[in-house]
Amino acid sequence: MYNLLIKNGKILDGTGSPWFYGDIAINGNEIVEIGKIEAQAEKEIDASGKIVSPGFIDMHTHSDLFILEKPFIEAKVRQGITTDLLGQDGIAATPLPPQYVDVWRKNLAGLDGEPEIDWDWNDVDSYLSKIEANKPSYNLALLAPHGNIRMEVMGLDNRVATDQEIEQMQNVLRKSLNQGACGLSTGLIYPPCCFSDRKELRALCSVIAEYGVPLVIHQRSEGDEILESMAELVQIMRETGAHLHFSHLKNCGKLNWHKTDDVLSIIDQAREEGIEVTFDQYPYTAGSTMLSAILPPWAHDGGTDALLKRLENKDDRERMKIEMETGIKGWDSMSAWAGWDGIVITSLNSSKNERLIGKNIKEITNMLSGDDSADIALDLILEEQNAIGMIDFVMDEDSVAKIMAHPAGTLGSDGLLGGQPHPRAYGTFPRVLGRFVREKGVLPLEDMIRRMTSQPARIIGLSDRGIIRKNLKADIVIFDEEEINDTATYDNPIQRPIGMYYVIVNGKIVVEHENSYPIAAGEVIRRNYVSTKQASL
Repeated sequence: MYNLLIKNGKILDGTGSPWFYGDIAINGNEIVEIGKIEAQAEKEIDASGKIVSPGFIDMHTHSDLFILEKPFIEAKVRQGITTDLLGQDGIAATPLPPQYVDVWRKNLAGLDGEPEIDWDWNDVDSYLSKIEANKPSYNLALLAPHGNIRMEVMGLDNRVATDQEIEQMQNVLRKSLNQGACGLSTGLIYPPCCFSDRKELRALCSVIAEYGVPLVIHQRSEGDEILESMAELVQIMRETGAHLHFSHLKNCGKLNWHKTDDVLSIIDQAREEGIEVTFDQYPYTAGSTMLSAILPPWAHDGGTDALLKRLENKDDRERMKIEMETGIKGWDSMSAWAGWDGIVITSLNSSKNERLIGKNIKEITNMLSGDDSADIALDLILEEQNAIGMIDFVMDEDSVAKIMAHPAGTLGSDGLLGGQPHPRAYGTFPRVLGRFVREKGVLPLEDMIRRMTSQPARIIGLSDRGIIRKNLKADIVIFDEEEINDTATYDNPIQRPIGMYYVIVNGKIVVEHENSYPIAAGEVIRRNYVSTKQASL
């Protein structure tokens, strides 16, 4: 007798192959049979008329802290997400030396929130062990964040690393990979990653090339200098042999939208040359991050406390405002792209300003009888001690669709989970299947499922899931291809998608129609490697 039997499904196995009718038998956490199965099971699901596919892998998430408070994150599993990739943008939970806990909590607050948790880990192993002890309902994997590695070696100062410090960073990276991280992330608009130079980045890429894992990067420019930014990164990969994966690939700012074909051409040319380049994206025309990302890099030198002091200094504020309006070489001004009516507050640290959530900066300026929206934005960052999130409207849907059609792509929600979040936190994967596959026909369903499952699994080295195949892990979703869609909106983002009927994690049902089961179904996934350098010893 099987533990679970899925009958009569229209199976898309995750490889991109055409669908086929079949049954799937599960024992424990594995798929044990596929085909026409006549047998008894403890539980049987009739999937007639429904798509059965591997569970979705979210390639860009910000659940790093919330997963320690809430092991069942309904916003994720309701979408069909069975695996989250943590540690994004180079600034995440670990490594975290004890002397930096307080300053780092402030630095992360606008991005990953401030849940009530104990910050009692210090490296990748202790952090992943803490997640395991919290018994998550779905799977978690981790990237090693560049900013944390840099902070461990040289703090949060805005300066070039010495050769000795670069070697120490390489050692911390190797330790993080040896403890199970799936790759390296960086965010070159976020401190302290933005203080690094090409030499430092190249040295770290030489390490990940040893391990065969990707650099997952929020690049320096996603608009004004995007082509130059991409070319620089491709050259580093050319020199090191590492795999380049662009986070949330997009082309921002109305004056830059025409560059989308050139953006994709750079990827094609690199791949033709033999350089592995992939990316993830989300299916919306607005981004979301911490509000302080509107500030130029020098403003963040030394961490949040130093930033807040600069916001109190008249001369520093005026310099920030000028550079936010005009931009500076090597840095994108999000406020110039979006305009103050295109930046919406999503989360705050205090109850004092709670009425401002969901309002754009221009509306807030009028509400507060202010004269200058830039000053209002700076005041809010100061008042909220940098723990403030935003949505920024900077993209167009034609570019989003064109990028989505490229074969090197995967999907990532990039969802910030606190306050009134971006709707992508609740609707990314159903929106892709409903709007972009069914309604717009950007890609066939079987190809899109591949990009949500086996393709991300391959990129981060998850060899035991991402495909419906005998002896692999039973991460499976069952949905109605004619119904699946998001319902979350910018005005009302905390809404379940429709058309997702079952979510199964490691053989256990965590979503069944309208019911959710917050059980300990998930696994913490640690990569195991031997680097090429180690193998040669």
